[in-house]
Amino acid sequence: MGTRKTRGRKRLKPADYSIQAAVADALGNANRLMILDALAEGEMCVCEIVEMLGCDQSTTSRHLALLRNVGIVESRREGARVYYRLACPCVTKFFDCIEEVISGRLSRQRKLLAGI
Repeated sequence: MGTRKTRGRKRLKPADYSIQAAVADALGNANRLMILDALAEGEMCVCEIVEMLGCDQSTTSRHLALLRNVGIVESRREGARVYYRLACPCVTKFFDCIEEVISGRLSRQRKLLAGI
């Protein structure tokens, strides 16, 4: 049986889809999306991220650890401070995709309402 392709890509093995699901799960939280959006502009200290989110240090650290564990962000220590940056800047394309989905949904809803 040949390998089927999915829109120009080779079909993955089930284990590979599990890895992709872990990355998708990491993106499935508003606070983590805020972190990624902010890191798209450049490296940030954990203290800046804590302030931006308005969460406590431990909650913010858990979000960052999850993002780091799936390979989306990376960190470096400078003295007592830890700085984070995007390990895969291409993840910001996810925001464009989300906006496209939202825009399409709103457009369909407007057309439905206009037909009423």
